[in-house]
Amino acid sequence: MVSATPVHPVDAVPPIRQLAAFGLQHVLAMYAGAVAVPLIVGGAMKLPPADLAYLITADLLICGVATLIQCVGFWRFGVRLPIMQGCTFAAVSPMVLIGTQGGGLPAIYGSVIIAGLAIVLLAPVFGRLLRFFPPLVTGTVILIIGVSLLPVAGNWVAGGAGAPDFGAPKNLALAGFVLVVVLAVQGFAPAFLSRIAVLIGIAVGLAVSVPFGFTDFGGVGDAHWMGISTPFHFGAPTFHASAVVAMLVVALVTMTETTGDFIAVGEMTDRRVEPRALADGLRADGLSTVLGGVFNTFPYTAFAQNVGLVGMTKVRSRWVVAAAGGILVLLGLLPKLGAVIAAVPAPVLGGAGLVMFGTVAASGLRTLAQVEFKDNNNLTIVAVSVAMGVLPVGVPTLYDQFPAWFQTVMHSGISAGCLTAIVLNILFNHLPSKAGSPPAAAAAAAGVPVGGVPVGRGEESVRKAGDQRV
Repeated sequence: MVSATPVHPVDAVPPIRQLAAFGLQHVLAMYAGAVAVPLIVGGAMKLPPADLAYLITADLLICGVATLIQCVGFWRFGVRLPIMQGCTFAAVSPMVLIGTQGGGLPAIYGSVIIAGLAIVLLAPVFGRLLRFFPPLVTGTVILIIGVSLLPVAGNWVAGGAGAPDFGAPKNLALAGFVLVVVLAVQGFAPAFLSRIAVLIGIAVGLAVSVPFGFTDFGGVGDAHWMGISTPFHFGAPTFHASAVVAMLVVALVTMTETTGDFIAVGEMTDRRVEPRALADGLRADGLSTVLGGVFNTFPYTAFAQNVGLVGMTKVRSRWVVAAAGGILVLLGLLPKLGAVIAAVPAPVLGGAGLVMFGTVAASGLRTLAQVEFKDNNNLTIVAVSVAMGVLPVGVPTLYDQFPAWFQTVMHSGISAGCLTAIVLNILFNHLPSKAGSPPAAAAAAAGVPVGGVPVGRGEESVRKAGDQRV
């Protein structure tokens, strides 16, 4: 009798009860970030409340559809990993400029559609660049993702950016309480409960916040029961050259960031991202971005917030995140449910976010532990890349005097650090002039990884080495 082939944890389907709980946990982790982009862009354009609400429900709907495409996949679309999709923050500044000075929402949507089509066409090219993402680069990028997300959690802990009571001790106390609950559940509760530690922490924090006046459910009563986003609700898209160029730059940035997220989740789930899978995932990003332009929302990318949740909970099933996508579709069609989720106070999310985002950074350190740092320049590559990634996070106005396209690339700590790591790794570990240097030659002779990739043994050795990584 032939035994059945074991199912990889990524493809395993948990029971319905667990699917719902794990999926809701992912939704709560990304909800604030998901609605932030339409709020910022719509607020900058001074849209009326009804239009703002429409942007949010449209965003949630396409977030869910994009997540389903990415996790479930069809034909050559979807990386088929537990990847949550959401609007990219890299597009916020260009979209605000386009919306306020260059043609309004129709011009934004025209540029978004073109950018999405460009991502679909460029996906195979990016898929062939995986050899420039050894553990040295991927570990550095994962570390930068985690570190650059920590200020987001910090803002939530303090009450949310722009809150009148920002930094109030009560906000920090609530966030600290949620953090303690998450740690206690993860460390001491039974296995199933420990996997939904974030969900339990948020639920307990919400229950505690209500009697202390941290949240208001008044918006739930005002929200409609049904809301359906129709194509080109704000008018037919228009195409302006300057807007299209700006959004194409954003597309390149988001492809770089998404590649880092894919590789990070591949590391965490023990399913290495191959060139074809990377191209399929980026192609899904492009399709979702086109859908965003058609259905009145914005460019889509992998959400780094949820990468931390995968690493923290050890729940690797892509069907869990697909369930989260289904929940987002419901929230997009039922605004009243979305209003309930929106009532979760920022400090509650902040307490959970500290654990999740810190987990991403720690995963990057774990990947870097595989890299050889003796007698080479790898330490310098990590040091400079992390510095470039943290600079725009610590000093957000650093590049304000530079051209708009440069700001679009470098204002994102993730893209700045990722590009730096790729360039320095090529410079120090791939150029012919370095290949013959004493450290590199010695490493090649010994079969030691240079830049985290075994050298001198061909592509098959590289593949085998990747399969043996933790």
